[in-house]
Amino acid sequence: MGARAQPLPLSLLLSLLLPLPTPAAPTPSLHLAVPCFNEELRLPVEQYADYAAAHPRTHFTFVDDGSTDGTLPLLRGLAARHPEQLHVLPLPSNVGKAEATRAGLRAATASGAAVVGFWDADLATPLGAVDDFEATMAADEQLEMVFGARVALLGRRIDRLPSRHYLGRIFATLASSVLSLRIYDTQCGAKLFKATPALERVIAEPFGSRWIFDVELIARLIALRRADTTARPVSEVIYEFPLHEWRDIRGSKVGFVDKLQALWGLVDIYSRYFSPWASWPPAEAAPAQHAEL
Repeated sequence: MGARAQPLPLSLLLSLLLPLPTPAAPTPSLHLAVPCFNEELRLPVEQYADYAAAHPRTHFTFVDDGSTDGTLPLLRGLAARHPEQLHVLPLPSNVGKAEATRAGLRAATASGAAVVGFWDADLATPLGAVDDFEATMAADEQLEMVFGARVALLGRRIDRLPSRHYLGRIFATLASSVLSLRIYDTQCGAKLFKATPALERVIAEPFGSRWIFDVELIARLIALRRADTTARPVSEVIYEFPLHEWRDIRGSKVGFVDKLQALWGLVDIYSRYFSPWASWPPAEAAPAQHAEL
């Protein structure tokens, strides 16, 4: 008689009968927030889809800021093409670009990405610049932020209306004075940050500014470091990258009244962050001043 068949070990039987666990989605290395308000006719859907396909570790959170056109269905259709990388965060009402961006940044930091940022939905700054920003940050471990700068140098394609350019230079000069920081372009909508506890503190509460939140964000970073004598100055951890290409896309939602309010916003930022009666950060947030930026 032949040898008696041995029963299969229980562990092997279970492995054959039970379904294999679904592998966890990899943590993104980069996560960008993209605020959107009535972008149905301006959103370059294919460019986002192509970039996601070529960069599997890059995620996007598209924040629909209470759009009244077809933006939200458009975003959901885009996200369905790469559901692990493209996410949609719909807000119930229009809260403004500052708060939409902040909501997206909070979602990005919660994803565990090492680097987060925000990008204008219309891709006035092409997505190819993301790679340049990442390479710049990786080349210098002391850098914590990389900002796009629209500098019209020979050999670069910076297509900006003259009126917006000159008004922008006036605003940038005023913003630089308020911040006491030699920064060329505070308002370019292309920025990357290392995801740190200090950044999480900066975006934990609403911005006071609706449009010039970029300046307020920098002001908060400066305020957090102010009491820490061992921290490197903000001027040494920000790198302004001169963009190779930037296009002035028609349909900007910043009107004349918004520009006037932006000037008042600078006064408000100075008052809350740099004046003798500055009140930020609140006293209970003092320990965050020593967190790495």
